[in-house]
Amino acid sequence: MPFNRQVGAYGGKPPYTLVAAERPVTLYDLLRHTSGIVYAGFTRTEYIKELYTKANVGWADVTPAEQLDALAKVPLARQPGTMWEYGLSTDVVGRVIEAVTGTSLGQFLDARVFRPLQMPDTTFHVPADKVKRLAQPLATDRATGKPITLHDVTVAPKNDAGGAGAAGTAMDYLRFLQMLAQGGQLDGQRLLARTTVRHMTTDHLGDIKPATPQLAPGYGFGLGFAIRRADGLNGTLGSAGEYTWGGAGGTAFGSIRRNN
Repeated sequence: MPFNRQVGAYGGKPPYTLVAAERPVTLYDLLRHTSGIVYAGFTRTEYIKELYTKANVGWADVTPAEQLDALAKVPLARQPGTMWEYGLSTDVVGRVIEAVTGTSLGQFLDARVFRPLQMPDTTFHVPADKVKRLAQPLATDRATGKPITLHDVTVAPKNDAGGAGAAGTAMDYLRFLQMLAQGGQLDGQRLLARTTVRHMTTDHLGDIKPATPQLAPGYGFGLGFAIRRADGLNGTLGSAGEYTWGGAGGTAFGSIRRNN
């Protein structure tokens, strides 16, 4: 990360101090969510939550430059590489892709993933002629009674967020997952080398502990996926080596057995 990074140091209650990051945040940290960059809505570190909220750190209704500028103003939640916490790391990966390719994340994904896999309905901005096909949520959450609001994909976003904001169909999603299940190829079209998929779907945490409960007991994390570490260690059925993850709008896929 091209920032003079600082890390929040705290013992559970004020006053809080800042210390220098012991090393830079790497792409590897971003891909496995050990960067110290978090989500304000998920983190359990109240001090960081307050700073994120004050600086408007997020992805909705900001440009890529505004997002990076806001992130540069807040400290990391912890030293890079020391704990797992799901957050805006994937957004920053998207910003890196844009910097390298000189195009928007949506355009890059369309050219390199969506069109090769024949996923015609996957986009960050649903056009007017397809709006009537959008599934609508229930008015309120039955558990909380609060209104359900989802990201409006009918309005052109200010940025294509790596961690949220895209929309598609179940069939498009199925084709993407089938490509992964088949080791990086579908219908004769290879997007990823088999060794790359294997690397992505292998646990990269080792002894690194999760800071938040998004990572279930018995699971590690690869480069974008939760990885089942053993046949047991969790009450749900599953086998070692399976991988899974969920989406911001409630989409999720069940465990895929890793293709060796």
